[in-house]
Amino acid sequence: MPEIVLPGNPALAPVTDGVPMPQRMWAILTIALGLTLAVLDGGIANVALPTIAREVNTSAANSIWVVNAYQLAVTISLLPLSSLGEIYGYKRIYQGGLILFTVASLACAMSSSLTTLILARMLQGFGAAGIMSVNSALIRFIYPRRWIGRGVGLNATVASIASALGPTVAAGVLSVAPWPWLFAVNVPLGVLGAFIALRALPDTPLSGVPFDLTSAALQAVSFGTLLFGVSELGHGESWVHVVVELVVAGLTGFVLVVRQLGLTAPMLPVDLFRIPLFALSVASSVSSFIAQSISLVSMPFLFQHQLGMDQVMTGLMMTPQPLVVAVIAPIAGRLADKYPAGLLGGCGMAVMAAGLAAMSLLPEHPATLDIVWRMTLLGLGFGFFNTPNNRAIILAAPPARTGGASGMQATARLLGQSMGAALVALVFTAFPGAHGPTVALSVAAGIAVVASCVSFSRLAAA
Repeated sequence: MPEIVLPGNPALAPVTDGVPMPQRMWAILTIALGLTLAVLDGGIANVALPTIAREVNTSAANSIWVVNAYQLAVTISLLPLSSLGEIYGYKRIYQGGLILFTVASLACAMSSSLTTLILARMLQGFGAAGIMSVNSALIRFIYPRRWIGRGVGLNATVASIASALGPTVAAGVLSVAPWPWLFAVNVPLGVLGAFIALRALPDTPLSGVPFDLTSAALQAVSFGTLLFGVSELGHGESWVHVVVELVVAGLTGFVLVVRQLGLTAPMLPVDLFRIPLFALSVASSVSSFIAQSISLVSMPFLFQHQLGMDQVMTGLMMTPQPLVVAVIAPIAGRLADKYPAGLLGGCGMAVMAAGLAAMSLLPEHPATLDIVWRMTLLGLGFGFFNTPNNRAIILAAPPARTGGASGMQATARLLGQSMGAALVALVFTAFPGAHGPTVALSVAAGIAVVASCVSFSRLAAA
């Protein structure tokens, strides 16, 4: 099986236009498999929290750390791992992440206490970060340039299907087996994915720069305290704690940025933010994921508390959105190879804003069709936005900085999702009762309009 052979000077390694068949198909398979495991695991853990809390004899509040530990580990390690990918090769980081994720899944399945489960989930989060930090970067070297939009579209399809199936898979496993099997099923799939990755993923050019441990520590403190501060702000925790955490995040973030300005290959890609297309694409990504997160968190409350639906019906009513995204993403990927991301993304977020506004105006006793066509609009809008936007982020960066762009893409998604969830909590606190979800959806519609405007502004920046 052919692979790129790197010469003694890694900076001179050739950059080929994709890999040949059938190696490309096997490489796509392992990328899709790793992404599926990483995305599925988040949804599965959320659904299983009540069961886990009961069986390890802990409170519901303490069990949230099973989710928080995973999310924190992913957030603080995405950019350092993408930097390591540029230094040692994306293939190594992806393989290492997949192997760590698999071993940590086994540790999760064997955990008998909350403490050991949380520690195993943190390791699993670091493994997932290894997978996600270089996922998009590898696509750039797997596909020919003219097909990169299709590759990004396929990734978006896989992520959407995995996200949609998460609650269903969790419910199915829990109906026939105890909760440790939620994690044990990852093990054979992880082993298979790691073996394929060893054989099929291409070697990539190496940057030859040393790893910046100080920047990694600053980034971990800054992003970690920001995540905790935003989360506690949304849940009404002590303002003293929130202010201290946000101040620490701001100060360490400032020191981090100043440090990065003097580096040729900074971990926090401040050099790439000098490229207007990259900066605007990241900004539109953050705002779009804030809007999406608000909708995904608030709509179950709308369906169950305001419309009186049960959990099964709520799941069915929310299914059209990810399914439509899964169908639209490959189409948007092909269009992204021909038309500007600013145009496709701007139109997509405008459609999503219309869908969110329509959801906020849902009648008191809606028919099923009233909900389905609104959820379809949300899926159409986000589907047409996400793939072209991801493609723009990756291709705006020089090939040698693809790792930084890939890490920033994943970081933007996580920051947007965390901020969206915190905004929902703030809205629910300010508007208790039935009006909370409606107000939250209105806020999401406004943020989607902002994302649309930012996306359209790329047409002038191109």
